[in-house]
Amino acid sequence: MFNKISFKLGVLFLSIFFVLEGILFVFLYSGFLFERMQAETDALLSRGNSHRDVLINHFDRPTIDHVALMESEAETMVVITDQSKNVLAYSNPLNSKMTEIINQEQNINKQGLVVKGNWEAEPYLATVSPIIQDQGVKGYVYMFLDTNSIREVRDNLAYQFLIVGALAIIISLVTVFFLSRFLADPLIKMKEATKKLSRGKHDVQLASNRSDELGELARSIQTLSDDLYRLKNERTDFLASISHELRTPLTYLKGYADIAQRPLITAEERGRYLSIIQEESGHIANLVKDLFEMAKMDQHGFKIEKQEVNLCSLLQLVISKIKPAYDEKEVRLHVECKDYYKVNVDPERFEQVILNLLDNSLHFTAPYKRVKVNVEERSENLSFSVIDEGEGIPEKDLPYIWDRLYRVDKSRSRKYGGSGLGLSIAKEIVEKHGGTIEAKSEIGLGTEITILLPGKDVSIEKGTDRRR
Repeated sequence: MFNKISFKLGVLFLSIFFVLEGILFVFLYSGFLFERMQAETDALLSRGNSHRDVLINHFDRPTIDHVALMESEAETMVVITDQSKNVLAYSNPLNSKMTEIINQEQNINKQGLVVKGNWEAEPYLATVSPIIQDQGVKGYVYMFLDTNSIREVRDNLAYQFLIVGALAIIISLVTVFFLSRFLADPLIKMKEATKKLSRGKHDVQLASNRSDELGELARSIQTLSDDLYRLKNERTDFLASISHELRTPLTYLKGYADIAQRPLITAEERGRYLSIIQEESGHIANLVKDLFEMAKMDQHGFKIEKQEVNLCSLLQLVISKIKPAYDEKEVRLHVECKDYYKVNVDPERFEQVILNLLDNSLHFTAPYKRVKVNVEERSENLSFSVIDEGEGIPEKDLPYIWDRLYRVDKSRSRKYGGSGLGLSIAKEIVEKHGGTIEAKSEIGLGTEITILLPGKDVSIEKGTDRRR
């Protein structure tokens, strides 16, 4: 199948080659031919001047006959005249055209003159050289060259150029064919790859070992294919996880609602079942809320509106909301922050991050243990850390805790009631602020999650430490 792009590239390259080759051949041909004709004319005039120089010294009958005899076997022809242009000798018989040229009136200088130089229109090239002695002009030496020989040279030259031109065209055709295929084949394969991607097929393999722009494009398409494949798998896993997350509480809701409707159960049992229904409804509501937040982030509907706030004051506001939950579980909460930290953040979004981190630490920290919040300067950035004495996270799971719906221990997800989206949302919010978030953990010792805010968003006003 002949591809359109190969055809277009071939036509384009051939057009350029033909134009360049045509211009090159025209200039070469005309230039070479001009040089050849100029050389013939100069040689003819030079030969006439040479005979003239001999006759200046010996303008007598023997010398005149000798000059005529010298030219009798040559391609050129010599005619020697006196000052009145009466023919004294010639190497070959004259014809009427030669006689006409000799009898023309010419203004002849000492160096000689080209009488007829138009080899294309005239039968002869003709030059004249004056024989000048002390007494004045004694005669003239006329040289003639049949232009048929020049036209034969021209025809041979044209024939050679035609052969060379034909070979150049054949070589150009072959070169352009392979060149167009060389350029078009990768593009055709990329087109087929994008068609497969549009049909949802991700088994795309493109040769990306080239170092030019086509290689970069192939690598970009290959990366896109791999990313789409990964996103497809992530979407499938995400939907499966969401289905599981919703199915479990909905099963509880339906089961306990059916039990609560039985007429023979006691009021105490009905209240306990309704409490479970309420708890599971809360789980569903939190999950839907988190999913809505993630959807806004994916659709770029998630905006950060920064303003300067006192970080310690914002932290105290969050702690006042979550402190009752810590007191109920008997987990100690220690905060270390200085009044003079002013940061440019979105207070509502950053409050959400702090709540997520503190709630996460509370779930995984046993009673009578401690959770510490520490705010301090680190290099040119501001560090915000939440350090707990909880169960810890296995090292193999640490890189994935920021993934959506990822849980270290799936069997205990019901126990802690989280949606598995809190850390993903926190990471998105922190990165929207231009910061970074990282985690360190050891099994049995606890977990430390640290947020680094860029120094350009931090200002300092000296104050006193606040420790709780």
